[in-house]
This record gives sequence, structure tokens and C-alpha cells, in this order.
Amino acid sequence: MDTILELEHVSKLFPGVVALDDVSIDFRKGEVHALVGENGAGKSTLIKTLTGFHNPTKGVIRYMGKEYTGFTPSGAKELGIGCIYQELNMVSHLTVAENIFLSELPRKGILLDEKRMYERAQELLEEMELSVSPDAVVGDLTIGYQQMVELSKALVADSKLIIFDEPTAPLSNHEVEILFQQIEKLRKKEITIIYISHRLDEIFRLADRVTVLRDGKMIKTLDVKDTNQDELIQLMVGRAMSEVYPQRPKHTGSEILVETRGLTGNGVQDISLVIKKGEVLGLGGLVGAGRTEFAQLLFGAEKAEGGEIWLKGKKIQITSPGAAMKHGIAMVPEDRKRQGLVLEESVKENIALPILKKLSSKGILNRRKEEELTAYYKEKMRIKIYSGEQIAKELSGGNQQKVVLSKELATKPELIIIDEPTRGIDVGAKQEIYKLMNELIADGMTILMITSEMDELLGMSDRIVVFCEGHKTGELIKEEFDSEKILAYASQHRGREKDEETKSSE
Repeated sequence: MDTILELEHVSKLFPGVVALDDVSIDFRKGEVHALVGENGAGKSTLIKTLTGFHNPTKGVIRYMGKEYTGFTPSGAKELGIGCIYQELNMVSHLTVAENIFLSELPRKGILLDEKRMYERAQELLEEMELSVSPDAVVGDLTIGYQQMVELSKALVADSKLIIFDEPTAPLSNHEVEILFQQIEKLRKKEITIIYISHRLDEIFRLADRVTVLRDGKMIKTLDVKDTNQDELIQLMVGRAMSEVYPQRPKHTGSEILVETRGLTGNGVQDISLVIKKGEVLGLGGLVGAGRTEFAQLLFGAEKAEGGEIWLKGKKIQITSPGAAMKHGIAMVPEDRKRQGLVLEESVKENIALPILKKLSSKGILNRRKEEELTAYYKEKMRIKIYSGEQIAKELSGGNQQKVVLSKELATKPELIIIDEPTRGIDVGAKQEIYKLMNELIADGMTILMITSEMDELLGMSDRIVVFCEGHKTGELIKEEFDSEKILAYASQHRGREKDEETKSSE
């Protein structure tokens, strides 16, 4: 297979940091080549080097037979190098066609050829087998379809090599399947794919070869068929990880901390369950099952239409997040960047945000207390920052998650709801989050965990409650844990409705 791109002894230095250290990799025409590594391994710097946002400090890039010492963003695009970022670059109020051709507008002389633009957009969408109208407003589409529009932009630019940066992080299972189908079509067209993901199962499903980066260095390139998950993890973190889910003592308590009775609203119906003090209760189910919606009711982020919430044997009213926090309930949201953090503010300001009143006297913030709070959680949560003044958006995904956890723990909750605790973070950072969760349990806290990762659900839960289409459909104790049972419960309500429809038609 012909080599389309080659990095030879490429290094990138920033003040005090070696982001890429003598990296040599080759990428072949028509292959899916995965890049894996922990946060800080050099993946983002490598992407920005290939797309022209950074120039190498030293080394050579060979692309389609020519040598380059670096690219510009426009130059990389003209050479046929495209990139689909996790944070999509869309203009939400424009149509699908307008977004696809934003930088490649078809013209008749000096005028926009609007007819040709919409016809070509329709051709592209049909080629990708997407049931989307070219005149649909992009802001009205799901994230998955927005991502397909982003891919269409790369195809319009006649990309020979397309980089996918954590593409499945915001997608539903159905949208992930659509994306994978598109990648297979690109492979058949001999377009080279560089695929970056923390989800190792995706690497084994899609990739031909995989390169491991660690601390800015290229560790090893392997044929996917000749390796396994354990070897990749060991290469990524530099040590064996025989125990991804750290053990903790079996939960034996029976004291009920929180109970919901017939809780209804926000898309869920008649949810009755108990959360026992000192346990990790896992909520399982498919995307859209109602788990997050239930948690939002419990946290007061959405209003309940019926049912009751009991805390330590007493009926309580939770009408807002503030009321939930007063009752000792905190929540780490699924989308840490949009809902959990103020990205432009410092780590110190984020951690202090929920308890500003407690840190203030007569409306004046006590800076010393704020500094002490930050120092405490920096050590307790093992947050890798050079200072509390560091801006939140500069941190890796794992460290951002630790800041969100710290922010919620500062309210001193008894129950903490954690929605997708390790989404979008690397395997080493995942293990750190799991250890921190175990430490919280050891400190006497209770955790309600929502996760779409089956291994995580089985590995971290003491009990599991399964949701389907807004209903509670099953419950399992540790001894009953089984992925097939969970999937059966996760599909149960849908199946029952279909059976009833069949009976009624008969």
C-alpha cells in the first residue's frame, strides 16, 4: 500500500514543554490509521501540525511525494488534508448546503450559483445516504447529522486524508453506526483516515493499524489484527493495568438514603427506586432511556409532574438545584464543558462557584479561603495544574472532570449524581476517576452513576437499575450482573409495546 503521508523525526517545542519528541510515523493510502494515547500524549499537537496550526520545530513532513517543513491551515486544506473536530465548526443559522460550501462557494462569474450549490449538496447527501434536506437549518439537526455535514465539507474540498478527532464522543449509538458506515465508504474510495479515539473497541472495529503516543513520543505502530486491548493500554500508560476497575469492599448496608415513589415528569414515568447509603447505584439503559431525565428531576433541574422524593425517611420537596444542594444532593452533568464548567474562568473560580456565599463575608469574597479550597481539592482529587489560576479550558478531559467533581464536592453532599463519569477521557484518567469514586464511598458518600459503557456499569456498580423509554424495567444485585440481562431489560418496554400493538392488530 502506497504511503501518502510521512512524519520523519518531527518535534514541536513550546516554552518549557516538548509536545512532540522526535516522532516518525507513516500513513498509507486508503487505510484507517488510529492514534491512541493518554491526554497529553501529543495527539492534539500532531493534528494541529498536520492541519497547519503549528509548524514543527524540527523534522520533515512528506505528503504525496513532496517534502514540507510545515503547512498553513489554508495550505493543508488545498493539499487535501481535512479534519473533523470533536467541537464542530458549523454556522448554526445557515442551511446544510450553505455550511457545506461555506469556503467553496460555486459561482457564475462573480455571482453565487445558488442552484448549483443546492444541487451539489443534494448529490453529496444522497451519496452518503443521509435523509437530510440541503435547505434544512443546521442548528435544527442532531449532533450526529451536523457531523455528517462537516464530513461533506471535507469531501467538497476533495480531501485525500481526513482526520477524525474523537468523533463519537457526542453521538448516540445509532449516529455512531452511521459514522462508521461513512468511514467504510471513504476507505473504499482510498481516502486515508487518521482516527483518534479513547474508545479502544472502536479502534479494533475500524482501524488497520494503530500508533501509540506517550509523553510526546511515538511508542509503537502495530497492525490491529496482531494486538489486543491489554497490550495497547500497557503501551499507552507505560505500565500494566490488570485492574481497570479498582476493588472496594462489598456494600452490605441496607439503610435507605433516598427513595423515589412514582416520580414522573421530564419524559420519565412512575419511577420508584431506592438509593442505599454508601453504595454506587448504576443506572443502565440505551441512549434516550430516561436516565439523565430522572436524575434532572432528582436534582431539581427539571420540574416533576408527580410522585415523591424521600430523604432519610422524610418526604422532601426539590424544586431547584439550590434546593437539592441544601438537602445534600449534588450532580456532575454529562456535558462537563457546557454544563459543568465555566471554561474561560480559572480552576479556582470554578471550584468556588457553588459556595461563594460561604466563602464571603458581607458580600466580599475571602480570597484566602478560596485559595485554601483550591489547594485542598488539587491535592485530594490529584488535579494536574500548575496553579489555581490556570484556565479550565486548558486542562485535559480527565482533569476537567476532576474540577467538576471538586466543584460539586465543595457543597458537602451526601449523594452525588455522576452522569457519564469518564466520557471522552483516556484509559489512565478513567482509572483515576474510578479510584476517586471509591475514595468518596470510603468517606461515607453515596453515588448515583449514569453510564452508557457496559464495562463501567458492571465494574463500578453495587446495584444496577435499568431504564427503557422513560420507565424502570429491571434491577439487579451484584451477584446477578450480566450484560445480556441488562440489554434485555434495556429493550423490554419497547418489546412489550410492540407485542401489544401486534395483539391489538390481530
